[in-house]
Amino acid sequence: MSKRLKKELQIMIEEKLGQLFFGEKKKDLRLLMLRPIDLIEFSEFAGTNADDILVWVGKTLGRTYMDKFFYNKDWSAETMKTKKEVILGNLEALELWGFGELTGYFKKDYILIKVTDSLASEEKDNIMAKNLCLLYQGIFNAIFETLLIDVDGEETECVLLGAENCVFKFGFIGEKLDDNLVDAEETVSEFLSTL
Repeated sequence: MSKRLKKELQIMIEEKLGQLFFGEKKKDLRLLMLRPIDLIEFSEFAGTNADDILVWVGKTLGRTYMDKFFYNKDWSAETMKTKKEVILGNLEALELWGFGELTGYFKKDYILIKVTDSLASEEKDNIMAKNLCLLYQGIFNAIFETLLIDVDGEETECVLLGAENCVFKFGFIGEKLDDNLVDAEETVSEFLSTL
């Protein structure tokens, strides 16, 4: 899988059409380039529904990504150990896409995702950049939903509010993590070492 994923993660350029896309030309995951300020300005335009729209956009991006690389996958049959590795691998892929440095931390009843140098940190002087955090929240929610992990999450720390990093906490609903999957410290994926 890692060789296929490495090929899929390559951003290709179709100069005649002016398009960016992942992997081979016939793939259906085209890319749209937006600057963080573009999303902030959209949020101002959208008004009162901007929060819901940005979470929905994040979920849509996350679902599309998961469906693209794990199509026809039945996650109900997978162990939490496998799902944990998939989450860490997805954080690493988001890092490669420029979403900042992402680390996951698995505890008995929650998961912390820390984002260092998030998109929001580029716009620290604009409090509307807080809307970029909603995009992250939506992407993370979509990953958990696709993997059939029932969580409730929120951002607990934000660079725009003076924190060193943006931190998202996702509490497990109705289950706890096995002791052998609990991390003693922050973890990252082993995915890059396999390339």
